[in-house]
Amino acid sequence: MTVNRTAGRYGPPESSPLTGYVVVDLSSGIAGAYCAKLLADAGARVVAAEPPEGNPLRGRSVSGAILENGADGALFQFLAGGAHSVVADPAVAADRELLDRLLTNADAVVWSPGPGAAGDPGYSPAALRERHPHLVVTAITPFGLDGPWTGRPATEFTLQAWSGGIVGLGRGAPDRAPLYIGGDAGEWFAGAYAAAALLTARQRALTTATGELVDLSMLETQILGLSYYPVSFYETVNRPFRTRRRLSRPGVATAADGLIAVGCGTAQQWFDLCVMVGHPEWIEEDPTPAITERTNEKAAEIAEWFAAHKVDEIRELATAFRIPNSPVADGANVTEFDQHLARDFFTVNPRGGFVQPGPPFRTLPALLREPTPAPRLGEHTEHYRSAGFPGRPARTGIATSNPLPFRGLRVLDMTTFWAGPSCTHFLAMQGAEVIHVESAQRPDGTRLIAGVPIDEDRWWEKSGIFTGLNTGKRGITVDFRTAAGREILRRLVASCEVIVENYTPRVIEQIGLDWETVRRLRPDAVMVRMPGFGIDGPWRDNPAFAYVIEDASGLTARTGYPDQNPVEPYSLGDPNAGVHALIALLLALEHRRRTGAGVLVEAAMVDAALNITAEQVIEYSAYGALLERTGNRGPHAAPQNLYRAAGLDEFGRPDNWVALAVTTDEQWAALVEILEQPVWAADPGLRTVAGRRKRHDEIDVHLASWFADREVGEIVSRLWAAGIPVAEVLQPHRQGEIPQLHHRNFFEAVPHPVNPSARHSTVPARFSAGPGSYHRSPAPLLGQDNHAVLTELGYSADEISVLERAEVVGGTPRF
Repeated sequence: MTVNRTAGRYGPPESSPLTGYVVVDLSSGIAGAYCAKLLADAGARVVAAEPPEGNPLRGRSVSGAILENGADGALFQFLAGGAHSVVADPAVAADRELLDRLLTNADAVVWSPGPGAAGDPGYSPAALRERHPHLVVTAITPFGLDGPWTGRPATEFTLQAWSGGIVGLGRGAPDRAPLYIGGDAGEWFAGAYAAAALLTARQRALTTATGELVDLSMLETQILGLSYYPVSFYETVNRPFRTRRRLSRPGVATAADGLIAVGCGTAQQWFDLCVMVGHPEWIEEDPTPAITERTNEKAAEIAEWFAAHKVDEIRELATAFRIPNSPVADGANVTEFDQHLARDFFTVNPRGGFVQPGPPFRTLPALLREPTPAPRLGEHTEHYRSAGFPGRPARTGIATSNPLPFRGLRVLDMTTFWAGPSCTHFLAMQGAEVIHVESAQRPDGTRLIAGVPIDEDRWWEKSGIFTGLNTGKRGITVDFRTAAGREILRRLVASCEVIVENYTPRVIEQIGLDWETVRRLRPDAVMVRMPGFGIDGPWRDNPAFAYVIEDASGLTARTGYPDQNPVEPYSLGDPNAGVHALIALLLALEHRRRTGAGVLVEAAMVDAALNITAEQVIEYSAYGALLERTGNRGPHAAPQNLYRAAGLDEFGRPDNWVALAVTTDEQWAALVEILEQPVWAADPGLRTVAGRRKRHDEIDVHLASWFADREVGEIVSRLWAAGIPVAEVLQPHRQGEIPQLHHRNFFEAVPHPVNPSARHSTVPARFSAGPGSYHRSPAPLLGQDNHAVLTELGYSADEISVLERAEVVGGTPRF
């Protein structure tokens, strides 16, 4: 493997935006560890308070690698780099005193259920807030800290089922069970959201001089990451976004010499694919079916063409046609992709010597600190017992209330589709003034995927996906292909503290808004660029939809059945990029607050995805283990699978599924009781996880028979009551029926001037300091704020009329 240790991505430690910020880590899973890592990389001092036996992550290897002599696992070494380790047993008085001293001198806590202090009622999130009101306490739990589902057993697998994400975008072939996304992707995504939520609370604490409780629900992060605003879509057009599973074509295809991933996200890309595979006549056929339907209709002919051509030849042609494509990345090959080599992305762990991903974003100036070794268990215990604490700086000001932490922040939002708008939407929901820029000639792509006939009045306003991503924003249209349009953009840049864009790099350069120009217009601006593959390298201008990012990072390789080609998740690549860009933006704002200087952020989508698939590269480099797809099975539970239940679904099909994940021997014993102790389950060899994993096929046959005779509701209620992780594989437009989400007000009804009132998702954490609601206004109509914004920029009424007549601005699509 060819790697570079630093690649010029890291700055001096004193430049890190969180220098002096102290975080106590009381978590024990990937979500909490990844949250803490993102903070540590930005300069925070992270002190992990571990139980005497250590954080369970120290012993983790999903490939089953043997860790000799109590050695720490490679994944732990990646996640805990730069942290301090303190062993503290809350049952010991001296350790409780140490913990309280740590907490008194900290700024924030990351907490999740688990062993050690996190399992002691005296260190619950509520107790921490009561004893240490200055702390920002971020709790990461499956369902949230209160509500009817709080405390119920859940796993990554069952949360994906409850979220609707397993079936949300039609993943998998209709003749088999739907598929979950492998690799604990939801855990990593929750960790990123936890970091963004904690930094948001920190932003508020800078003005209120108080801490707060941040109550993050992993179910809610799964909904935002694995489904495409299905409730707002359904309630806007009165039908689900998608009602059946299908394989995306070409998707992951078999070429003459291996696998290649190629996808069509737009009509133009479908037209180009038709030409590429030698069937231009398909373009003239009935355009009514959706692209996915048309590609499936032609699946046999497309597959035949791919099988006759080599991978490199297909990639060269697809790139020339600007059709999204990528090799199918896995832990063995991804470090050799020419894009990652050109950008020196991968680095070497300073303690373990294995290969690991570089940071999920880059900045100018460099704000992240260079990787440092993970601590040995208890390495810093005596230091914190004996040494004096540096003391917390006195808080200035009087404690106040600030339910909207980004009020007063003006953001120019030059983003489209999902990744970019999801980043800026969070800011809008937290009080920022976000000005979303489209053009009448090229509206935001999410306006165009609602399936509304173009002869219907104002059809472009009827996308629940667009409204789901853009509430609370202002909207203007600018044709920036014109000189007058580019002048509008320059005036907007000068008026905004933050600029976010997610075009391919050449677009920004063509319209003259590169970083040097932005700095001249606004020296203290934070500019966030979100290209698919980065602003340099051989792939920099390649189009990048969610699925091609998943292909290029390893998310696809872990998803699917082992006897078939991998299946693209078709979801997480976008929102994962959005939340990592948000984290980078918040860190850049902190640098701006401290120094008054602007920051360029390069938040490449693929870099963010390579971080949440880090375990693949790490396991392969450290242990030679290639992690592959396993259908709906997983390394943490046995049995784990989807089982078909009795009855027909709401579409009249025998397609009701239940997700089951037995993670402990005690849960297995409880399941056997519910099964009424059948002879096959009494075998002593099934009493251990290892034994059950060896005979998973046999278990599946028996469980499938038992599930098939019972309704979903009966199965879920009986197993959940017995403490077994279980879930209905929910259709995503039914998310609003989940009582836990109703209790937490996760969905809010939003009126709209064109569409019926529809419920819209909010943010996946409840902030004790507010706000009580998030959607202050509906998503903007096309160009609705043209006059107001242009007037603010100094344009007269006559000048605006000239711009309208020239179609530089407008409120009706101009195709």
